[in-house]
Amino acid sequence: MQEEIKKALNVLYKGGLILYPTDTIWGIGCDATNEEAVKRIYEIKKREDSKSMLVLLDDATRIPFYVDEMPEIAWDLIEVADKPLTIIYPNAKNFAKNLIANDKSIGIRIVNDKFCNDLIRKFKKPIVSTSANFSGEKSPSIFSEITEEIKKSVDYIVNHKQNETKKSQASQIIKLGIGGEIKIIRK
Repeated sequence: MQEEIKKALNVLYKGGLILYPTDTIWGIGCDATNEEAVKRIYEIKKREDSKSMLVLLDDATRIPFYVDEMPEIAWDLIEVADKPLTIIYPNAKNFAKNLIANDKSIGIRIVNDKFCNDLIRKFKKPIVSTSANFSGEKSPSIFSEITEEIKKSVDYIVNHKQNETKKSQASQIIKLGIGGEIKIIRK
């Protein structure tokens, strides 16, 4: 696993794209602060850049560096989450401009998967995570469901969990308002 992390880091440092297993489904990832890399993902997915993508972090204590004000309720939600949870925060900052939604929000998930956690911790920056499919198509929950076209469009495919057959699900998504308002986007 450490060798795969090194290879993925090398690609991320150069502004490249990786195809990797997350704590939910397989994703296309890049440096969340690199506008060109983010633009490439939108192009690969054939997705409008007005539809923002989420990012992964290794530790909740890093969230305040990426949002102007973290609603207090977020700490409680992260602590009690019993399955992967993406929280959409208002007033994102320190990301590639084309990654932040039109309303200035950003979706962030703290990963529990050891591979992702180690990768992000060593990269020292958030990583984009968007499903490894074309926009509007079914998200691949296992590696074998990813199309060859998607595989050929990235710079590196992580050789980890490719043979797993247990299907995963996408994360829950909750949107928080500045005053702590909660809107459930996906259960």
